[in-house]
Amino acid sequence: MDIKDIIKPENLVYQKSDVQIDTIMHYCPGCTHGVVHKILSELIDEMGIQENTVGVAPVGCAVFAYNYIDVDWQEAAHGRAPAVATGIVRTNPDKFVFTYQGDGDLASIGAAEILHACNRGENMLVVFINNGIYGMTGGQMAPTTIDGMVTSTTPGGRDIALNGYPMKITELIAQLPGTSYVTRQSAQNAGAVRKCKRSLKKGIQNVLDKKGTSFIEVVSTCSSGWKMTPVAANRWMEENMFPFYPLGDLKDGSKEPNLSKN
Repeated sequence: MDIKDIIKPENLVYQKSDVQIDTIMHYCPGCTHGVVHKILSELIDEMGIQENTVGVAPVGCAVFAYNYIDVDWQEAAHGRAPAVATGIVRTNPDKFVFTYQGDGDLASIGAAEILHACNRGENMLVVFINNGIYGMTGGQMAPTTIDGMVTSTTPGGRDIALNGYPMKITELIAQLPGTSYVTRQSAQNAGAVRKCKRSLKKGIQNVLDKKGTSFIEVVSTCSSGWKMTPVAANRWMEENMFPFYPLGDLKDGSKEPNLSKN
């Protein structure tokens, strides 16, 4: 076989999805955002829903998703992505709508919006990137910062007596009747990426089937904010975050009747 035949697109083992915009990656080395962007791009392409998809991104590193995924986007104020997505879903019920949010956004200033949107069962997918800090603005403590975790505002580690308990927002979401599928995944190695992709695919399909809200947390790293190398950050996440934020499905109502009224 000639080398020209080997390098033909149809003969390559891996190809970048057409939904993934050919943008130079700006995220820090080891950042989980880029991996999740890739997975979402692949699924939107594979499921043939690019022209029918609307993403909503708020403030923080999550906002840059619109630079990498070629779908219609709406930017929202900090924490307000679920409220904006609600308006889009209700005026365009045949669209696939998803929000893409970080923990400083969703679990802090946006806590009311996400809880009420999920409780109403708005027919949308929520992708929740949890790295335990405010990544974009300097690595400050977030609601999801675990006990003892060092941040720029807790240099001695989070002190529960002073700062309160870290919030397991996904466990709260799983209790709400409007949620159809609630899971916690990661993306630090090939096996985790495959599991995360399966979960995201299920979440997307539930929205297409009008099952209500699907909520997918991805426990993530922030090498820059944590002041670690990517390898050390992955190891620290596995040893410290996974015990507090265990991976796996918290709720799977995929086979239950439609909970959404939209």
